Amino acid sequence: MSILVKDLTALLSSEQVSTNETVLHQHGQDESYHEVAEPEVVVFPKNTEEVSAILRYANEHRIPVTPYGRGSSLEAHVIPYSGGMTIDFSLMNRILEIRPEDLLVVVEPGVSRLELNEALAKHGLFFSVDPGADATLGGMVATNASGTTTVRYGVMRDQVRDLEVVLADGTIMNTGSLAAKSASGYHLNGLFAGSEGTLGCFTKLTLRVYGIPEHVMAARATFNTIEEAVQAVTTVLQVGIPIARVELVDEESIRQVNRHDDMDFEEKPTLFLEFHGNEAGLKQDVEFTTELMNDAGCQSIQFETETAARNHLWEARHNLAYSYIHSNPGKKMMVTDVCVPISELSGAIHHAREQLEAVGLVGGILGHVGDGNFHALVMVDMDDEKEVELSNRFNESIVHYALSKNGTCTGEHGVGIGKQKYQEAEHGEAYHAMKLIKKALDPNNILNPGKIVKVD
Repeated sequence: MSILVKDLTALLSSEQVSTNETVLHQHGQDESYHEVAEPEVVVFPKNTEEVSAILRYANEHRIPVTPYGRGSSLEAHVIPYSGGMTIDFSLMNRILEIRPEDLLVVVEPGVSRLELNEALAKHGLFFSVDPGADATLGGMVATNASGTTTVRYGVMRDQVRDLEVVLADGTIMNTGSLAAKSASGYHLNGLFAGSEGTLGCFTKLTLRVYGIPEHVMAARATFNTIEEAVQAVTTVLQVGIPIARVELVDEESIRQVNRHDDMDFEEKPTLFLEFHGNEAGLKQDVEFTTELMNDAGCQSIQFETETAARNHLWEARHNLAYSYIHSNPGKKMMVTDVCVPISELSGAIHHAREQLEAVGLVGGILGHVGDGNFHALVMVDMDDEKEVELSNRFNESIVHYALSKNGTCTGEHGVGIGKQKYQEAEHGEAYHAMKLIKKALDPNNILNPGKIVKVD
């Protein structure tokens, strides 16, 4: 037994410290194509005090620490390339308080999105952020996750009211309060949300929740071109129709859905939409949206109000990545993630399609077009150096295009390792300010080192 394992066992218990090969391998990867790197040890704290003790020890002995939720990230956020220890928050999975009157919930970081929504449903409430994966809420705050409902409800950062954070030296602090607004001090909620475990570890989250809408309606609209589909969305948003979800899926991805999920969707650029509201307002919104869609060149539009049919529709969208994986055995998926101003979205998607055809790799394009964010799913044989090089070239091409339009290299997947190299180009002098913040809060660089910013 190493000294590190012996010391951690003394701080916690033998059941909370693992060097099992399977456990180490599990915590050395995420759902991405990035290279595996295992930690030396994995610890499973049960409360804030234990997290504080772990970080005090790690800071004193200069041991790298990587926080871990469920490993559903896509840019190697949880892969411990510096070794050291991984803190797995799966035992901190309690819903501590539901406050229906305040539309707030207090949870530990290991609670998953679906677990929370199951508990909230009993109170007529739901949590809005839906990245597709059943990620932990701590991980979702750490990456500032978003997803299909962002156009209506905002990103993860918008839902954070307060965070209990343990800093690198073990200090326990709070970043906010229960108040709906505040003009007091720096915006620490905004700083820590999206910090990817580089500034502290979350041990308690206070989050906004919403009343379950009276009526929900889903729709599927087809177009002859992606440009027409994007223009339709832009028009709908400009007139202020409160769409809850609006997703674009290109024709190649529709083919994948049809093959994998045994669907019979028309293989054209398709918008998946969802509307939330009361019966009267929803009827008006749907009628107006239909009119605008038709004016933009919509070929057909179908609506679903029955719950099972709506769920089936969104399952097809959410399972798209898995349909590509199953159709391309032996290959890994690269999921790109850029965001541009909506006015530049059509051009960005057109550029991405051209580049994808140029490199000749299997892939498709989809996105949360209501907020200018889109993804390309690219299947890559990681043992084929040429395919790896082509996929990297493709990714760089669409990132540079997005940056040239004053967009961002990552709309929702975060920085991790995959997008770290673009940070200085995107942020300029602000990148150096980020490095100063990192050095101030984590002077010994133990918290997820090498992610987001590189410090000396």
